[in-house]
Amino acid sequence: MQAFRKFLPLFDRVLVERLTAETVTKGGIMLPEKSQGKVLQATVVAVGPGSVNQKGNVQPVSVKVGEKVLLPEYGGTKVNLDDKDYFLFRDGDILGKYVD
Repeated sequence: MQAFRKFLPLFDRVLVERLTAETVTKGGIMLPEKSQGKVLQATVVAVGPGSVNQKGNVQPVSVKVGEKVLLPEYGGTKVNLDDKDYFLFRDGDILGKYVD
């Protein structure tokens, strides 16, 4: 069983796995860790059921498991599951999603 299947985000939280940083340029030059840009793209691995609005209705999360999203540069809560790092964001903090 995968780690994120053991963890269910609550309310409007979204659990994501950041994409790995580029370690080699297109020209084949190896980049040192300090020169690698912060990765702002991630894949959604789990979503909460949504938040409850003032009328008591559940407002579903706007992203689905498997979608690629754009994250803010700062924020999110780091979650370590089975020695792998994931990040937890509120649905409203996610900047956008990539469409095929």
